Amino acid sequence: MDVLDAIRSDRAVAVIRGERVSDPAGLAATLLDAGIRAIEFTFTIPAVLAVIEAAVDSGALIGAGTVRDEQQARDALSAGAQFLVSPACVREVARVAQEADVPVFLGALTPTEVDAALKAGTTAVKLFPAGIGGPGYLRDLHGPFPDADFIPSGGVTEENARGFLDAGAIAVYAGAGLAPPDLVTAGNHEEIRRRAHAFVATLG
Repeated sequence: MDVLDAIRSDRAVAVIRGERVSDPAGLAATLLDAGIRAIEFTFTIPAVLAVIEAAVDSGALIGAGTVRDEQQARDALSAGAQFLVSPACVREVARVAQEADVPVFLGALTPTEVDAALKAGTTAVKLFPAGIGGPGYLRDLHGPFPDADFIPSGGVTEENARGFLDAGAIAVYAGAGLAPPDLVTAGNHEEIRRRAHAFVATLG
């Protein structure tokens, strides 16, 4: 399954943070069942590499997020990550992803950063933090970058997710609103399932 194709089709990527992920495969399967195939576990999670390893067998597309340097990128791929996400334009992360032939999503906010991410070979631009400018800002960025694929992150909610898509985003990153860290830590998959179904419904 092609990661970018799945993201385009689902129009959402789940971003998971928390102090602990007790059942990574179960959580990934819950989100997959709700219609979100691409799931990002961030390096802010303690022992995230073990989490990624455990989640890979869920059938979902498992990625590593908050990847900030080359070593993290290599470690994530060794753990089985199928895509890499960085909050910034880190060229070393892009290079590792390209060597491994996996998608990479570099973070950018300003036109200068977007241009740098595109030149670094990002698969799509992670617009972060997108909540600062909202859908209107994304629409403006498409002026000088008409062919760029954007995935907004940070400040994306049920209320504005559709607006970002209407402004030209190929998908949105769904984080705390979809899977709050406290629910992730508690392993409350049923509530996360409910939230995921509700979020997906807003994208239609």
